[in-house]
Amino acid sequence: MELLFYTTAQCHLCELAESLLVQTPMPEPIPVDVVDIAQSEALVERYGTRIPVLRRNDTGAELDWPFTKDQLLTFLQ
Repeated sequence: MELLFYTTAQCHLCELAESLLVQTPMPEPIPVDVVDIAQSEALVERYGTRIPVLRRNDTGAELDWPFTKDQLLTFLQ
């Protein structure tokens, strides 16, 4: 599994989500690619009002902010 983390600069909510992601203990490391939505008009249109968003590349499932540690761990199972 690999995660895409949709975010952008100067996003306080994105910083909170990133902090939760970093501080949540996981059984094994999961690669996370950070995607700045400002680089693509299509991404801004899709995620502009939803960021931060985590997306699993294996299932396509997405987890929108706000999410808790428990919700994050469930999402990663």
